Amino acid sequence: MLVYPQLPSGALTQFPVQRHHQMRTLVNTAADGTVVKLADVWAETIEWQLQYEALSDTELSQLQQFFLAAEGSLNNFTFVDPTGNLLAWSGDFSNAVWDIASFLACSGQVADPVGGNNAWQVSNSGTAAQNMSQTLTAPGRYTYCFSVYARSALSTTITLLIGNNSYPQNLDANWQRFTCAGISDPTASSVTFGIAFGPGAVIDIYGPQVEAQDSPSTYRVSTTGGCYENARLRDDTFSFTSTDVNHHSATVNIFYASNL
Repeated sequence: MLVYPQLPSGALTQFPVQRHHQMRTLVNTAADGTVVKLADVWAETIEWQLQYEALSDTELSQLQQFFLAAEGSLNNFTFVDPTGNLLAWSGDFSNAVWDIASFLACSGQVADPVGGNNAWQVSNSGTAAQNMSQTLTAPGRYTYCFSVYARSALSTTITLLIGNNSYPQNLDANWQRFTCAGISDPTASSVTFGIAFGPGAVIDIYGPQVEAQDSPSTYRVSTTGGCYENARLRDDTFSFTSTDVNHHSATVNIFYASNL
């Protein structure tokens, strides 16, 4: 599968970036005047406008080669949303998108670090480490940042996982945001992100987030995630402006429709 390029800096785009999300509601009015409304999940569209300034010759060449490979708007590709949390259902560990080990118990309605009750308590009743994870259809060669808020009444550790890479973190009774960044298998077309809990651990968790960059941004609760396998370029030409030696600017428009 063709994949949109991540720049050598680890960024997919630069600011400002624009994202337009459109959905359609089906309305059925019965003879008695009753109105039934239903979201049309097959009419969702998302458009991104990515703007680049001060691109090097190498970065410009990456984008040009990608346009050639995509043949403009002809071929679809995998696009990772640079404005979103790539995890699905980041605030609901009971959802089936999460792969929860059998000895882990998750309970919600726990006080969170931002004044709500949206954290979860995760308990490991097993005698070995147990994982909770999500596998995303995302390029393994990207640099990803994985972050989560966590605390424990007793000093303990959790381990953040990006593919086969592990990042131990020390917890105490205060909420802290733990982050790690790394690359999974460069040849893989999917990446697993997870949290490992030691035997007997009882830990409060809030706000897991995955982003295709090397440092975290503000947490954004997610439901659908941010990996789009059938994105397309909106334009059939690639235009750029050279402002100096090894200095270029360009704009890329990307389109996704759920029915394509």
